[in-house]
Amino acid sequence: MATESMDLFNEEEPYIKGRHIVTIFHNEDNMYSVVRVRVEETNTTNEEKEAVVTGHFPKMQEEDTYVFHGNFKEHPRFGMQFLATRFKKDIPQTKQGIVHYLSSDLFQGVGKKTAEKIVDTLGEKAISKIMENETVLQNVPKLSSDKAKHIYDVLIEHQGLERVMVHLSDWGFGPQLSMKIYQLYQETTLEILQKNPYQLVYEVEGVGFGKADELGRHLGLSGKHPDRIKAACLYCLQQTSLQEGHVYADSKDLLVKVKELLLKHQAENIEYSDIASQLLKLDEEGKIIGEDKRIYMPSLYFSEKGLVTNIQHLLSHKEYEDQFPESEFLLALGDLEERIDVSYAPSQKEAIQKALTSPLMILTGGPGTGKTTVIKGIVELYAELHGLSLDLDQYSNEEPFPIVLAAPTGRAAKRMSESTGLKAMTIHRLLGFTGQEEMEDDDERLIKGRLLIIDEMSMVDTWLAHQLLQAVPETMQVILVGDQDQLPSVGPGQVLQDLLNSKVVPTVHLTDIYRQEEGSSIIELAHQMKQGQLPQNLRQKRPDRSFFPCRADQMEEVVGKIVNNAIAKGYSSKDIQVLAPMYRGPAGIDRLNQLLQELMNPNKDGSRKELKWGDVTYRIGDKILQLVNQPESHVFNGDMGEVISIFYAKENTEKQDMLLVSYDGVEVTYTRQDLHQVTHAFCCSIHKSQGSEFPIVILPVVKSYYRMLRRNLLYTAITRSKRFLIMCGEEDAFRFGVERKDDLMRLTTLRQKLEQVVEGDGGVESIEPLNETVSLVSVDPMIGMEGITPYDFMEDQGRRIRR
Repeated sequence: MATESMDLFNEEEPYIKGRHIVTIFHNEDNMYSVVRVRVEETNTTNEEKEAVVTGHFPKMQEEDTYVFHGNFKEHPRFGMQFLATRFKKDIPQTKQGIVHYLSSDLFQGVGKKTAEKIVDTLGEKAISKIMENETVLQNVPKLSSDKAKHIYDVLIEHQGLERVMVHLSDWGFGPQLSMKIYQLYQETTLEILQKNPYQLVYEVEGVGFGKADELGRHLGLSGKHPDRIKAACLYCLQQTSLQEGHVYADSKDLLVKVKELLLKHQAENIEYSDIASQLLKLDEEGKIIGEDKRIYMPSLYFSEKGLVTNIQHLLSHKEYEDQFPESEFLLALGDLEERIDVSYAPSQKEAIQKALTSPLMILTGGPGTGKTTVIKGIVELYAELHGLSLDLDQYSNEEPFPIVLAAPTGRAAKRMSESTGLKAMTIHRLLGFTGQEEMEDDDERLIKGRLLIIDEMSMVDTWLAHQLLQAVPETMQVILVGDQDQLPSVGPGQVLQDLLNSKVVPTVHLTDIYRQEEGSSIIELAHQMKQGQLPQNLRQKRPDRSFFPCRADQMEEVVGKIVNNAIAKGYSSKDIQVLAPMYRGPAGIDRLNQLLQELMNPNKDGSRKELKWGDVTYRIGDKILQLVNQPESHVFNGDMGEVISIFYAKENTEKQDMLLVSYDGVEVTYTRQDLHQVTHAFCCSIHKSQGSEFPIVILPVVKSYYRMLRRNLLYTAITRSKRFLIMCGEEDAFRFGVERKDDLMRLTTLRQKLEQVVEGDGGVESIEPLNETVSLVSVDPMIGMEGITPYDFMEDQGRRIRR
């Protein structure tokens, strides 16, 4: 294989052969490199004696010769560069060259005489022979086994990556993805992929089933190969959770989806019995878990089950119920109202009292119902009744601050901190996540403190909720705060909704409207939308709300005029947030961001630094959105920042372009290889805006958004507005979206399992283990197989998927 892989280059493709002079830049994480070489041979029109080569390859040895395939391209600042898509080290082909190579500093302890013996024994194909079969070195006279192993290991280390990259390129993988694959499997890459290319689907991010199936077909795997079917099962199950937000897949639906996927990529017919058989094997291998007619990813199954156990454990603590006489509570509440000049309504008083006397409690309500005011009251009264100080300076590591405030995003945590006057943080930071944890990571983490309040709980998915409650110590009370009518979490599950629907956790619903000045039309509109209604006078201008009718092709002009008017009145890009449901189209996020950048952060005279990345140009002062969690840098999906500096490669020791973004004082540096993690945030998706509020929200809604329009989406959008809401688009589209409830209900079993806790003998304190007997559902009845289960296809029909 090694010899074949070295011959995969097509010499008709553009290439340069050059001796390495200097490495300008090398990133050890993804192997991205910039090197200068002395050109010895090329079939391009380039006549320069030296060339700068960029691509993904290991750190190169000085004076070694390499062959690069790719194309020359003019860089706007650095001039002509050769962008290499493939490379190989030029192995000496003469006896003298091989002797010189094997006796170089690369092979410690191998002298010229030893190298000559190797070549005399194995010939001028010595290197490829050794890499193909290391035992050939046993034929070399007086060569010790240790030295033979050292020679082989060095060859594999320095030639293995090149050999793998050539093969992966031939199989259709780009250099960056090839490097990611190699970093996972190292020198065993080709062996592993030839044995089972479908491992890529669930072990390498960025490889979908289609790509792995293409490789499988190239390697001669048949349509019914077990590894192929298993990969399709896992891929469909992952998509169900990660793309659709379900905690499990209905087994009937999963069988149908898997069959459709398999037939999409290869025409060979697959029977449901083939799929059922591999599902059973996946369960035996612990890669899926079946329960009744449901199929789970193990991490989600145990997260949901763990949530139930943790909630049960928290609720079992009854000692909080009678810790304060009602008279003592009312006296302290009266003093607080007088001190902060607030008069709490009956429902708010109930919420504060229940929070102080419950081990676990949910506070929910729509915009303007006083959740923030209640949280402030809970914090103040908790400290007062427990004789605790709220002065951070009076606490140390030995005695941590007793009240812990956290939220899913940095912006939500900041709002929480501003409203309470206390420190708040993201849940990830609270748990000490670094971004390196696996979803199944159950390392014990304990939160230090006595009272935990989590805001924006609707954004918390099943994985994170499990990790959070698992980290709560026995002596801590927990309050979960959120709006059940907002969008569910981006990740799998609908934890807040399930907790509320189960009625297991003590809950206070705030319904009366207090926030903003009396008669706020934004708050009024939000509560009408919750009922599936819109006012007949939607287009009528109100002091805090406007509607501008327009079509999708007019959206840029209308939004532009609105923004220009706001800027003329003194508002900045931080005050104005455009929210849209979709990225593409004339009224999409991408198009609007281009428009808004020119309006809010223009560079007409060319004086501002810019960094081009694909079709996007970043400037100092641009509004930026983080797209992925990056706990090690303390920034998370949905965080908004500002470009505060741009460094060109010639200006820094790293020798590459960099973007510096500040997220409320947290500064993060991005190289070109990292820029896929961010985008412009002048306009962002409604999903990404959760947990935030903005003085001015501009909300375009047109019929071309049809696929995305739902009540909870539009409700979430308008409730981001603090002072002014400006809607533009088609009124019919608004009405359609508000009347359309979320028909994509998520499949979860948290509510069901919590209700089983309540119904169990002895109540919460003595729940019996949940039933884990599993039986897969019948195959899709549309194909005329009513009543048949996957087990009917098995030799032993008594088999069942087991945990």
